[in-house]
Amino acid sequence: MVGAGIAVVTLRNIIHSAVAMMVCFGSLAGMYALLGAPIVAAAQVLIYLGAISVLILFAIMLTQAGDANLLAPFHRQLPIAIVVALAIVGTVGWAVVQTDWGMAAEAVYAAVETIALTLLTDFALPFEIISLLLLAAIIGAIYLARRPEEDERAN
Repeated sequence: MVGAGIAVVTLRNIIHSAVAMMVCFGSLAGMYALLGAPIVAAAQVLIYLGAISVLILFAIMLTQAGDANLLAPFHRQLPIAIVVALAIVGTVGWAVVQTDWGMAAEAVYAAVETIALTLLTDFALPFEIISLLLLAAIIGAIYLARRPEEDERAN
């Protein structure tokens, strides 16, 4: 899973990167299944591996610029990205060191009905916010991947 995650951000071909992301999602689903959480594993496969990955692949296929030599829109943001990445790595490292891993070994069991009721009542708003965030990401990807000649033809 870690290798596939690294491949997602380091591969130059965006299709290969998307396939590596699918491998990462599948590996995570396998880990959930091995940890005794088959409902979460099934949700991972259905939502992320099935729906999100296919949506991203369709967005790539429909908006890909082909052989056009387009400027990279993010080249000026590299220093900021490095600072943010180091901050995130530091925060995750601090959380790993501060966590009491002995308590994490206690298993918590919940019925399917309890999980469904909680997701559809208490956490309905976060799911709606995430859906809007995904919509904004797809619109942003389409905007960034558009061909410059399409703008000239529209005028």
